[in-house]
Amino acid sequence: MTNPTTRHPARPWWRAGSTGLACALVLASAPALVLGPAAVPAAAAGLPGGLGPCDPGDPPCPSPFPQIDNDPIKGRDDAVNIYVGDDFLVRGRAAEAEGRVVVLGAFDMNKAEGGVYNVGEVGVGSKVPPSVDADWLTTGGNITVATGQRLLAEAGVVRHAGTVTGDVESTLEQDDDATAPFTGLRDQLTAASRCYARVDGAPRTPTGTAVNQGGQTLFTGDGSSALQIFTVDFDMVGANGGQQGIVFERIPAGATILVNVLGADRALNTYSGGIADTDDPLNAYRERLLWNFPDAKTVDLAGTGQFQGSFLIGDQASSTTVTLPGINGRFFTTGSLTHTTAASGGGGQEFHAYPFTGDLPNCDTPQDVTGEVRVLKTDAETGATLPGAGFQLWEETNGVPGLQTLGINPDTTVGSPCTTGADGVCSRTVETGTYYWQETDAPDGYDLPAQPVFGPLVLTEENAAAGVSVTAGNSRTPVVTGEVRVAKTDAESGAPLPGATFRLWEETNGVPGLQTGGADPDTTVGGPCTTGADGVCARTVETGTYYWQETDAPDGYDLPAQPVFGPLVL
Repeated sequence: MTNPTTRHPARPWWRAGSTGLACALVLASAPALVLGPAAVPAAAAGLPGGLGPCDPGDPPCPSPFPQIDNDPIKGRDDAVNIYVGDDFLVRGRAAEAEGRVVVLGAFDMNKAEGGVYNVGEVGVGSKVPPSVDADWLTTGGNITVATGQRLLAEAGVVRHAGTVTGDVESTLEQDDDATAPFTGLRDQLTAASRCYARVDGAPRTPTGTAVNQGGQTLFTGDGSSALQIFTVDFDMVGANGGQQGIVFERIPAGATILVNVLGADRALNTYSGGIADTDDPLNAYRERLLWNFPDAKTVDLAGTGQFQGSFLIGDQASSTTVTLPGINGRFFTTGSLTHTTAASGGGGQEFHAYPFTGDLPNCDTPQDVTGEVRVLKTDAETGATLPGAGFQLWEETNGVPGLQTLGINPDTTVGSPCTTGADGVCSRTVETGTYYWQETDAPDGYDLPAQPVFGPLVLTEENAAAGVSVTAGNSRTPVVTGEVRVAKTDAESGAPLPGATFRLWEETNGVPGLQTGGADPDTTVGGPCTTGADGVCARTVETGTYYWQETDAPDGYDLPAQPVFGPLVL
């Protein structure tokens, strides 16, 4: 580990750069891309804090940026390429983060098989690293490198507010205020991510369609807008979670592409993107393509592609895992980041430094504050989460305390009905206000509560980031049981007969009468029953329709011509 020294005066944050190494596997290319007419310019803005474009060093940034290779340095870019609002973990066999890296939390490197991790300048990448002696890695927490491993930022500075443990080959600068210039960016990025995705609480109007076709997700633009907006509310994965292609059509030349990926947990698994820019049409959109995740708590970026475009992940409690061989573009997350290897194997995962130069929606105008209102459906006795409960969200709009769903001036429904999944949760992202969840359908086996309205939930500017929630407990539907009996008698004397064997069946297939065979028979209940001295067979069962079928007559007696007795409706 190098002794701390001062090799240059501290630079303001916007003058620091980053480099990176790139090494990737190209398995396939996407179908040919259809370009539309040139986009018509429109009023727009860039990312907050001046993030995105190249900040020229010496020599300045090339134009255009080169494709991935291992050529000599092509220029210097002192802009932030990777921003992490929480901790940055290096695991598996991940290799490199090209470009300037800023981490508000800790940087923790503990790879699976030792080795090195390059920050700033790399062997294979865009070959546009930060300036020599610039801050290549900045952390607000501790830097920890596992024994036998090395963190390399050799021609740059590692500026850290916490301690340094392990082998870091760089100029080290301990600075309690290392990340002070960057802390405000976290909230700005969160606000921008939400603004790009929604207007007045509703999803921003898309200009095109995004359809998961199984083998690919196809984004079809309108052919003319300068800002092409797509909404994705699904995982971009193939069958059974496998890889798929990412394809854009009808995108005008020079247009910015904004993909708003909505949902709490999102995955992308793709082979799209290539090392050479001629390998895949997706590469052509790299510097004007932004993948925006405003809601996601977890983001999983996997596959075998050299994926293209910049990323913005707005939820500060989020956790992003990257196992793609390459991410080619800026990477800004307000949560944590894990750079690692897929469980299936491989290695050499890399971030490559490329600018984002697109024109995004102008979010400088104050936006309505939004947050999440949630309901958690549970078993009232055990607390277990329950899927299958139906809820409707209502907003308090009529000024009368409590929820009014009827009459001449009811409150207002928000969105469509929601059914809880395995986590028992329904949620909506809405503007500040007062809300109620109304349970409309209980899970199977449960009763609606006597009071099926839960709230009020008051969402304010102060609690919007965390959201507000309520727990709705349901009790199981009481099971009503009774006894169904058959009494076996001598047809002439009426005397009870022991030794007769019966099977009990429940009517379950919806066809009148008893069906004991075929593709959809009724259902047997319990095992065979043989009458005793009282001639009776009995079963205690839930309410329903039943039949007794005599299968063996008592000694000395014949089976009846019609051996089925019922229906018995309990």
